[in-house]
Amino acid sequence: MGSKEMIAMLLAGGQGSRLGVLTSDMAKPAVAFGGKYRIIDFPLSNCINSGIDTVGVLTQYQPLVLNSHIGIGVPWDLDRNNGGVSVLPPYEKSDDANWYSGTANAIYQNLQYIERYDPDYVLILSGDHIYKMDYEAMLDFHKQNNADVTIAAIPVPIEEASRFGVVITDDEKRITEFEEKPEHPRSNLASMGIYIFSWKVLKEALVELKDQSNCDFGKHIIPYCHNLGMRIFAYEFNGYWKDVGTLGSYWEANMELVDLIPEFNLYEEFWKIYTKQDMLEPQFISSTAHIERAIIGAGDQISGDVENSVLGSGVVIEEGAVVRDSIIMKDVHIAKGCVIEKAILADGTTVGENTKIGVGQEAPSKLNEKVYAFGLATIGAGSEIPANVEIGKNTAIHGKTEISDYPEGVLESGGYIIKAGE
Repeated sequence: MGSKEMIAMLLAGGQGSRLGVLTSDMAKPAVAFGGKYRIIDFPLSNCINSGIDTVGVLTQYQPLVLNSHIGIGVPWDLDRNNGGVSVLPPYEKSDDANWYSGTANAIYQNLQYIERYDPDYVLILSGDHIYKMDYEAMLDFHKQNNADVTIAAIPVPIEEASRFGVVITDDEKRITEFEEKPEHPRSNLASMGIYIFSWKVLKEALVELKDQSNCDFGKHIIPYCHNLGMRIFAYEFNGYWKDVGTLGSYWEANMELVDLIPEFNLYEEFWKIYTKQDMLEPQFISSTAHIERAIIGAGDQISGDVENSVLGSGVVIEEGAVVRDSIIMKDVHIAKGCVIEKAILADGTTVGENTKIGVGQEAPSKLNEKVYAFGLATIGAGSEIPANVEIGKNTAIHGKTEISDYPEGVLESGGYIIKAGE
């Protein structure tokens, strides 16, 4: 293999449990975003737009959808003889079988892959953030400072800083201290979980800490490098960056796309977001349809009302149905007379006639108060909702449900019906 200046390792194994039923049967980076994309399209597109043509994608949890989406990397121009995209699942070795047990452990298990390219630098990325970033500019910063490690950091409001790993820097942006989710943060620079390592430094740290259980970059590798007095710098990023790890932030980031002037622009010529395209028929909007501020996917057939919503491809909304403030993923069928408000309907869901979703007063979720919050109704992939039922807020449904699953035709706010996997 010819050697590469920098290769990327993209950590895409996340179970994404805070996305609830959306990730029951797929890894978080494979979840749809913005109608036609999946979350992983953003870091992959950043790589190719930044001139990085070798990307290892480390998968673990429910990788099927992700693997078939990435394939051999054609949409991102990553189908190459030397480099390109490689999906790297955990594998058994002769003496022991190991799952990836931490972000750094996952990279350690793929040292051979990195060795093949003998890069000068290794870029570590996470597969579950929405942003556009030129990694080449970050590499230039790394070189100028003769850094061993560079951490991308983003200014956050100081009152939110305690949710993040915070870095404290001197005047030259060299990191002097780290605080992991501090109660009283002394800085508002939050680590984005994006790192550039000089390859020799990374290799030495991974080998040295190989027996550390659940070996992780933030908790183990970076502090190890810091304690050795290595040169660690913070590269300040001031663009749009969103961790879509909760249903609330995921819904919000999608809704921001339909703002009059979206903060995150999917329509820029010079920084395209690439994705795998299905061969679909054109969309059809009938004379009975009324659409305001919406992203409409290919192959959609719309005869009802759509307001302030993001629709994937192949969605059917029948006459008299109303969809507001919602994310409707691909191949969802919404029958006549339905009203859907502030809901997330995952791929392939069908909703029977005159059903109302997202109605009534809020109540805390009985399934998981932390996950099913934000007043959202969340419906997992392939679910069936019968006609003439009412579903409240902070609810979760997954699977093929029947009228008998709804006492008096109602699923109260905070309630749930989980039938998938029975």
